[in-house]
Amino acid sequence: MPAADDVADAPTPHASQQPRRGPLSYVLAANAVSITGNSLTLVGVPWFALETTGSPAKAGLVAFCATLPVVVSAIAGGPAIDRMGRRRVSIASDAVCAAAIAAIPLLRYAGLLQFWMLCALMAVTGLCHAPGETARYVLVPDLARIAGTPLARAASLFDAVSRGARMAGAALAGVLIALTGAEAVLLLDGLTFAGSALLVFFGVRNVASAEPRKDTAPVSLRAYAGELREGYAFLARNRLLLAMTVLVMCTNGLDQAWSAVLLPVHAKDNLGGAGELGMLVALFAGSALVGALLYGAVGDRFPRRAVFTVAFLLAGAPKFTVAALVDGTVPLAVTMALGGLAAGMLNPILTTLMYERVPDELRSRVAGVTVAGALLTTPLGGLAAGFLIEQTDLLLALLTLGGLYFAATLAPAIFPCWRQLNARPAGQLSTTAPSPRHPTPEGTPPRPSES
Repeated sequence: MPAADDVADAPTPHASQQPRRGPLSYVLAANAVSITGNSLTLVGVPWFALETTGSPAKAGLVAFCATLPVVVSAIAGGPAIDRMGRRRVSIASDAVCAAAIAAIPLLRYAGLLQFWMLCALMAVTGLCHAPGETARYVLVPDLARIAGTPLARAASLFDAVSRGARMAGAALAGVLIALTGAEAVLLLDGLTFAGSALLVFFGVRNVASAEPRKDTAPVSLRAYAGELREGYAFLARNRLLLAMTVLVMCTNGLDQAWSAVLLPVHAKDNLGGAGELGMLVALFAGSALVGALLYGAVGDRFPRRAVFTVAFLLAGAPKFTVAALVDGTVPLAVTMALGGLAAGMLNPILTTLMYERVPDELRSRVAGVTVAGALLTTPLGGLAAGFLIEQTDLLLALLTLGGLYFAATLAPAIFPCWRQLNARPAGQLSTTAPSPRHPTPEGTPPRPSES
């Protein structure tokens, strides 16, 4: 893999064109606003479910309903993003999410909200959220080229902005829940999705890669299935990307168990309530922002595999163990701060790996496949955590799931395919890529298009 300096000149605009930084700035801003809304959801919805039902199992069921459609849309959504256009998908996705999220508190204020309605509205949000975020994600390399911004810098900015938004959203959610209740948080969440849609609508114009692709086959089930197969076949041939997807699939389910059920229940029963919950989530996100910036500054000086392995070991299991065995907010806050610092170094590595190894014409499809794989266990995470708590207790649930997390994060240190994380492809990065119907043979890293 090339270090950041090796790709510094790759994403430059054509010599006859002036750099256009506006589209990249608008997409970064839209993603920041949308991610802020996600953090409001991350804190607000589990707390709302616990307040209105009093049941960890029902809170886990709400999390299941919110995440299962994400997997469904990610599995089949890659080709749809290309056909409909990345700009249109981003706008439509955020508009639908705004309406669905805002409907929850409005129905609650009207006295009409029932539990099945909460589950259904969260399912709609989950179904539409992933395509919009994927559409913005796959636009970054092209917008970086148009802006004359090095890809490594654009990828770091994308992740840093997302981390900062998560921190701000979580802190805001904790304060608002304590002062006004979870309903106000969900109303604000709906407004953030609407704001993200408007930013992309007005800010991303005259960008060819954001519009529907003209070279796609006529719409048919057979053609669509063929496009899906291309994304899955590419992932299956690339052992490192496949290993990355499997590892993140395992840990995302456990992270969902932590954020949707275990931490809210722990905060409600053993800590100070919603304020501490928001503070802990914000602290983790803020530390992750620092970690992402730190990796962007000096990370290329160290072997990627070593950084990735150590960071994953610190980011996951320790918070489960401390929550289970140590009383009080401060020890958990320190653990989550250190874990967040380590977690912030993971996404820049994974994002750069994706941009380096996947050609542009396959990027939406492969991103959809990897997102689907990474999210495959998330619907089960919250469900399993709620079930474990109600059948046993919080302590045993924390120790069991924390042990599974530790075992999963040993994989980069054990399996040989992760050695490729330190490998550098021969030659300079190219703006051309192998045809999706004539893929690179197994054993030869694919030549990324703009990374």
